[in-house]
Amino acid sequence: MLSAMSRSFSPLLLITLLAAPLLAADAAKVQAPWFGIHIVDEQSGRGVSLIELRTVNDIRSVTDNAGWIAFNEPGLMGREVFFYLSGPGYEKEKDGFGYAGLRVTPKAGESVTFKLKRTTIAERLGRTTGQGMYRDSELLGLPCPLPNLNPSGVMGQDSVQAVPYRGRLFWLWGDTNVPWYPLGNYRTTCATSALDLKPEQGMAFDYFMDKTEPQKIRQMMPNKEQGAVWLFGLLTVDDPKGGEALIAHYGRHRGMVPPDEHGVARFNDARGVFETALALPKEEQWRFPQGNAVRVKDAEGEWFYFASPFCHTRVCAKLADVLNPGSYEALYFDETAHEWKWQHEHPPTTQGDALKLQLAGVMKPEQARYDLKDAATGRLVRMHNTSIEWNAWRRKWVLIGLQAGGRDDPSPLGEVWYAESDSAQGPWRKAVKVASHPRYSYYNPVHHGFLDGEGGRVTYFEGTWSLEFSGNPLAPARYDYNQLMYRLDLADPGLKAAQEP
Repeated sequence: MLSAMSRSFSPLLLITLLAAPLLAADAAKVQAPWFGIHIVDEQSGRGVSLIELRTVNDIRSVTDNAGWIAFNEPGLMGREVFFYLSGPGYEKEKDGFGYAGLRVTPKAGESVTFKLKRTTIAERLGRTTGQGMYRDSELLGLPCPLPNLNPSGVMGQDSVQAVPYRGRLFWLWGDTNVPWYPLGNYRTTCATSALDLKPEQGMAFDYFMDKTEPQKIRQMMPNKEQGAVWLFGLLTVDDPKGGEALIAHYGRHRGMVPPDEHGVARFNDARGVFETALALPKEEQWRFPQGNAVRVKDAEGEWFYFASPFCHTRVCAKLADVLNPGSYEALYFDETAHEWKWQHEHPPTTQGDALKLQLAGVMKPEQARYDLKDAATGRLVRMHNTSIEWNAWRRKWVLIGLQAGGRDDPSPLGEVWYAESDSAQGPWRKAVKVASHPRYSYYNPVHHGFLDGEGGRVTYFEGTWSLEFSGNPLAPARYDYNQLMYRLDLADPGLKAAQEP
């Protein structure tokens, strides 16, 4: 979880795009005095969010979730205007002078539609959080699936976790920006929603609000000490006393440093907040829920595995064990026995650890579990964080993960990959890149398995789109520090290289 207090700013590298031929002179009846520009995905026909149009004198507009821009600039109406066109995941050839864009003649009450070719396998659906998701659609007088400011007043939200809980979906985010302050809530924000959400149609959240100040978001993990409180490893487990228990690991951080305190928290339904169920010593680094939790049933029993970034820690899926550090196990490579084993004493063998053991000749190549490589180039893909879920359509465990990029990668924390395995433990071998965010960050991606459609063939993941770590000072209005949702069709031919044995 990244604190807004620590955010650094850096320029957005704009992927150069060029619109395909104009589809229609009047794509929709729009409201004067605005001129509507609609950008759609030529493959799906859906509007494309986060596409920037920029005039030759740097007037910038960005498409909303429906792919619309409302344009009305004095001096530029009724005459031909060139727009540079850019945005992650879409591109086309430049003209002879090296420019890529589109030309239109803006007229009040009229609109045009352009198709763009997608270059990534995953299709961006738009933001799920923040203000103005359908801002331009509203200005143009077009239908809006959701209001342009949730009653909660959320303007920006950090990393998301979500699980089904007591007949609803329970959502959890980190630091939250609101209209009256950049960091309106740094003690965790939560909401619930219906179970049958349709991401393509927008997702409505019912946020927990402060009981004494109903216009303000509730602090979901109150703490009198300094620092932000972040929760990860969100899970539900049966309570022997009846019902479900909602559990997560919490840490109180003063900046991007190890926590001053941490432990296991449980949601108190009566009070509507998380409370400390178990305080942990500061030196404890792995015996607790973390990353993205996934429930796994195998011959040994039923477990919670924690993708952080791979599933190399676990605990029995019982409340008493979840609350007992001694019950946690780590997947460890025993250098003496030359084998992997689950044990309680040593911390897990990570991807970096395993690579060193391979280079030293201690671990044989066929024993490697995290030797994840680009299926096209054979280059090692180092994971920063992942989400691992069972997929009914592929009948495989699927990984959607963020690469810890290097100097030659488009983004240090913006490249998202797909992989498959017969086991949540791996081995993970071949990966295909499904989304890219050049010189921008897209961290903590989460695959929401409960949203899978068409028998699991269509999946959805979202992550935090942020300037953090990107080296870029220019943030597109309304988008930065919010959750971006993607749609991934597992039947896409582009995934075949990761799906082959």
